[in-house]
Amino acid sequence: MAKILVAEDDRETGATLLLWLTQQQHSVELVTSGDEASARLKLYSYDVVVLDWDLPVQSGLDICKEFRASGGVSAILMITGKDTIDDKEEGLYSGADDYLTKPFKLRELAARISALLRRAPVFKPNNLQVGKITLDSIQHTVFAGGKEISLLPKEFALLELFLRHPNELLSTEMLLEKLWSSESDSTASVVKAHIHNLRKKLECVDDPVITNVYGLGYRLTLA
Repeated sequence: MAKILVAEDDRETGATLLLWLTQQQHSVELVTSGDEASARLKLYSYDVVVLDWDLPVQSGLDICKEFRASGGVSAILMITGKDTIDDKEEGLYSGADDYLTKPFKLRELAARISALLRRAPVFKPNNLQVGKITLDSIQHTVFAGGKEISLLPKEFALLELFLRHPNELLSTEMLLEKLWSSESDSTASVVKAHIHNLRKKLECVDDPVITNVYGLGYRLTLA
């Protein structure tokens, strides 16, 4: 699961991308103008930015340059109807990591995003195992003590994050920022409820366990 910002001024295209990427288990936010995209990038962190070149108010190209100049490191996939070599070079030289020409297939978009996520500075394996819990982020399966466990999308995302950071204290604020949309009105109580449900589903194993560090957050601890 990744947190993705989609900046696309065509509302039909934007809605299609929002639905498709959400179905791929990503946390997705959609904006329709350059100034909105720029403001989000200044306030929040994203794993991937899908950035249309021809946005109103501020172009995707200028946003990309501004973001990189300010030290932004999120992967950027530029999408545009411009298809000449010069245009592609300009987009990539502005700081984009990849370039996709319209019209494109949604499966190709998903493949490009997956490739960008694999290029992250820290390699993220697809198969995770901590104690008696194993998780496959590609097949979207979880086994606890050899038994397959059915998890809701947010429960799966929480468990994956904990398994990638065993024994680390993860604050409630960090969990909200990473796994919920910035537009969401979710609160600490929502995180608490999801973790409670996740714990119930993992009761068949006693190693590892998700512990609450009062007032600070949660930790996946080896028993």
